[in-house]
Amino acid sequence: MPHRNTAPLVCDLSTLAVIRFSGSDAQSFLHNQLTCDVAAITPETSTYGSYCTPKGRMLATFLLWRPGDDFLMQLPSALREPIQKRLSTFILRSKVKATDASNEWIKLGLAGKGAAALIGRSFGRVPQAAHGVAHLDGSTIIRLPVDRFEIVAPKHKAPIIMESLAGEADMAEPEYWDWLDIRAGVPVITPATQEQFVPQMANLDLIGGVSFTKGCYPGQEIVSRTYHRGTLKQRMYLANLMVEERPQAGDKLYSTATGEQSCGMIVNAARSPGDGYDALAVIQIASAARGDVRWKSLDGPPLKLLPLPYQTERDG
Repeated sequence: MPHRNTAPLVCDLSTLAVIRFSGSDAQSFLHNQLTCDVAAITPETSTYGSYCTPKGRMLATFLLWRPGDDFLMQLPSALREPIQKRLSTFILRSKVKATDASNEWIKLGLAGKGAAALIGRSFGRVPQAAHGVAHLDGSTIIRLPVDRFEIVAPKHKAPIIMESLAGEADMAEPEYWDWLDIRAGVPVITPATQEQFVPQMANLDLIGGVSFTKGCYPGQEIVSRTYHRGTLKQRMYLANLMVEERPQAGDKLYSTATGEQSCGMIVNAARSPGDGYDALAVIQIASAARGDVRWKSLDGPPLKLLPLPYQTERDG
């Protein structure tokens, strides 16, 4: 993924889908379905969150924001239709409608040195805090953790926006944004990892994606019990694998502490600009502490654990 060291990087995020939730009951409906505090979202803020089964297992992770009265949920395209369909079955008499808004927007990611300054020159406003949101003439700028920005704009504005970025930013492959998500410690649930983790296993609670003070939602009892009883035995770690073959979401991990029984699973992986692949992996805390976690088998390639960019606690 070559690029100039001094130029911001812009990534096409068209592989991500967007569900629009509209109607007077949209806020209350989503608040009662999702792990995050939907009632606290304003047009100037965004949040990560997840949608769980009644057993507390995540079906999806997402980025959620509110450009006006509507709510927009961004998630992988492969999950858009099933998640929209499942949520729609619970609408019943609520005044809310879920629609596919993916094709209404262009979605671009901007990161690297000078990204904030370029946003300021191009749009005139820069969200100051992580998860801050700014709006300008129908476009939305979201500041994500680790000083990244997402630009969400009406499709007809694509030529103007690309012209404003041209010459000041280098284009990068979509996988580069996947890698930035990984380095930021932000998990993305895909079809291969649906129903595998409660939110805390994938650190959703550490990145603001879980509220422990809101009311009921699917899986809330199990998520809360795990939090209050301190029974969490697995956490998500950042790791590097020096391999040629790309690790896949859902690949199992092994440790001498668990023998032939898997001690964890790959959540996401992307090629590192350095070497090998960087990955987010949910691993048994005891196995991670031993430092002998391996990919696919007990004698497979080792995972080198790396520090995450946010504070983590290690529950035992």
